This record gives sequence, C-alpha cells and structure tokens, in this order.
Amino acid sequence: MDRFAKLGFVTNPLDRRAELRDQPDAIAKLSADSDARFLVFAGDVSVLKRTGDARDGLFTHDEATALGPAITQLFLGLDGTHPLFAYEMEAARADALRVDSLCADETLHVIDARTIAVEGLIPAAHIGPLAEAKALLHWHRKHQFCAVCGAATQSASAGWKRLCTACAAEHFPRTDPVVIMLAIKGDKCVLGRQARFPPGMYSCLAGFVEPGETIEAAVRRETLEEAGIRTGAVRYLASQPWPFPASLMIGCLAEALNEDLTIDHHELEDARFFTRDEVRLMLTGQHPDGLLAPQPMAIANAIMRAWALDGEGVKNVL
Repeated sequence: MDRFAKLGFVTNPLDRRAELRDQPDAIAKLSADSDARFLVFAGDVSVLKRTGDARDGLFTHDEATALGPAITQLFLGLDGTHPLFAYEMEAARADALRVDSLCADETLHVIDARTIAVEGLIPAAHIGPLAEAKALLHWHRKHQFCAVCGAATQSASAGWKRLCTACAAEHFPRTDPVVIMLAIKGDKCVLGRQARFPPGMYSCLAGFVEPGETIEAAVRRETLEEAGIRTGAVRYLASQPWPFPASLMIGCLAEALNEDLTIDHHELEDARFFTRDEVRLMLTGQHPDGLLAPQPMAIANAIMRAWALDGEGVKNVL
C-alpha cells in the first residue's frame, strides 16, 4: 500500500540476476562495462558525489577506483541496462575523503545510510539498493572466518556467499527478522521508548524473532516481555529492510487483552497507553507535551498512521 511503499529502503527496482553470480567471466564483463555503476562505501558509511545541492550515489568504475582501492566488490544486479555493484574501501578512507572533499570545494559527501534515507539525499530508486549493499558488505566484514572449522573464508558467487578455504563449508548472507507491533485496545494503543531515543519520542514495541517461533508468537512474546501486555489476534501489515546492520522489520497490529502494564526497564525507559487523538498529535508534531513519533521513513511511523489516521485495526482486511 502507498503508505508503506514510501518507507526508507523499501523501493528496490534491481533485477538481481542471481543466475549470473556463479559466472565470473560474465560478472567481470559487467564490471568493465562503461554503463556499470558503483555504490561506494568507506567501511560502513557511503560516499556521494555533490554538485551544488544535488547528491549522486552512483560512480563509474574510474571514479570509484580514483577514490581508493576496493577491499570488497559485490554484484547487486541490473538497474535497467546498468550493472550495479557495491564498492567498499577501508573504513579509514572516510576521514581522508572528508578532508579531500573540503580541499576541493566539497565535491564529495561522506555520510551514513540512515541520514541519506531520512533526508532523501539520493533518488528513492537508489536507496533500496544502498540498503542491499550496506547489509551485504556488513555480513562480509563479520564472516571472515568459518563457523565450522575457524579457517579463513573468501568471497564467492559475486559476493553472495563465502567459502571456507579449509573445509569448503559454504556460508550465505543472513537477514535477522524483527517484529515491530502496535498493540491496540479500543481507542488506545501501547507505545514505548528506549533511553537511546530522541527526547520525547515514543514508538512501537519491537524485538527479534527467535528460533522456532512464528511471527505471531514473537509479537505476543515481545509485547508481554517488554510491557506486560497479553495479546490475542495479530495482523501483518508490511515489512521494511533495515540495514542497521541487516534486519527485516515485520510490521504488525496486535489485539491487547489487558491494560495494566508491567514494564521491563532493561528494555524500555517507559511505556504507556496513548489515545488515538494523542497519536495523531504526535504524528503531526503538535502534542502538547512535545511527544513525538518516529521519523516518516521508519515503519513504526507508518504503522501508527495506519491505525490513528486510516482506521486500520487488527481484524481489518487489506
């Protein structure tokens, strides 16, 4: 639905062309193509080109290599006729590029992916591939050694798996599923805040799905553990890739069965019920106590809007 299609990192028009990943000659040819483009990273941060107020995240091969040598290069897919790759340099290059940019009238912008999405610094069609690249590169950095025998691993399949150099075990990228839910009871819902949140911000409750657990069971467990709220019916709404570092946020509404909260203060600084009118004020930045909703690029904002503004409930049918 439109309100979820506009979330950060959701739109990804790439044709991933998985059948090419084990064809090294084809990947090399695509990389050398004059139409090939590269999303450039220095460790965990992105490098953008700056022209006046405009930003561009796509570099040619020559432009990318001029910034520094790659330690990792991954094939992301085809963007129309343009092969798209992720190009990662050492993290230390970030500071050097910031200095270089200042010395050259700020021709580069070294910046984190969250800010890129929040501020819409590059076209929406490029923000999804940016999340794909960021999550995949993070996985490579964290899986340099085999979980089976401890030997070194090496990138294979154009960056979509790692092979152990000793026991030949194959390791594949992982995505961590996270449920994020709004528990509702009549005209009220449960929101919580963590200490790390900006002042005054409340959001949906969330937590990782555990092994052997369904989405519905995870929603019920996390809501009970964090706020002491028992829940009944659970309804899936939408999902959002969240590359911090590599999660999939699974948005749900849940039917709250009780109103007495028991807050887990190891997880939450506070939690309470809010009326629909309060949530509307939070979404528009007009709450009399200065309370705020998450930014519009986050799925929590869209879930709150779906309930408070669009009248979605647990038992509605999409």
